Amino acid sequence: MLDYDVEAARYDATRGGVPRAVAAARAVLALIPDRCRTLLDVGCGTGLVTERLVRPGLQVFGVDAATGMVRTAADRVGGRVVKGNCHRLPFADESLDAVSAVWLLHLLPDALTVVAECARVLRPGGVFVTTVDKDAGHDVNSDVDQLMAPYRVRRPYDGALRVTAAASEHGLRRVGEARFTGHGQGRSPNRTAGDVSRGYFASALALDEAQTAALAGRLSGLPDPDVPRGDPVYRLLALGKTG
Repeated sequence: MLDYDVEAARYDATRGGVPRAVAAARAVLALIPDRCRTLLDVGCGTGLVTERLVRPGLQVFGVDAATGMVRTAADRVGGRVVKGNCHRLPFADESLDAVSAVWLLHLLPDALTVVAECARVLRPGGVFVTTVDKDAGHDVNSDVDQLMAPYRVRRPYDGALRVTAAASEHGLRRVGEARFTGHGQGRSPNRTAGDVSRGYFASALALDEAQTAALAGRLSGLPDPDVPRGDPVYRLLALGKTG
């Protein structure tokens, strides 16, 4: 997994920046009921999305495990960002109206424990909004995708069926869905080759050392190597807490 303390300095510039953050925030807010007064953004990263989760009467908090990310997010969101582990959130049982986790579960082998933890801090009637099948959202059937396809992990950590099944065990049921475009996230062959080489796709691709080198070489050999292919479309699920 990447060192997110190091990634903090370059994260926004390499992840679509403001346009992607705006699209994500709008999609999340569309799934948060008007009655909600508190929202926790888990794995808030640099706070680029968090600071855009703005609505009258809604107080938003952020939590992230990486010191570098928390420092950057605090500059945007202020004292409402704390350093904390997503597997043990620093919030009391049933203390929040809503929780979001955008681009987080796909990174975690123990993602289902995070689902349980988000359910713990939600009040009855609250809602958990999370991206699912994140890596599948990048598959736009491009030449880049075709080269990567044989190595894709078949049971992603954030698979929708896997997440909803775990959620149901903790009193969460599906109440909504949305999709949004990852502006600026279309993959060029050269950039993808570099990401493959540095282990960026560790949770998405099953590669040994030789396969990593071979795939990076084939990607770099594609036509128009610096031209991004189509932008991904991400999927959000809203899971409401019964009771």
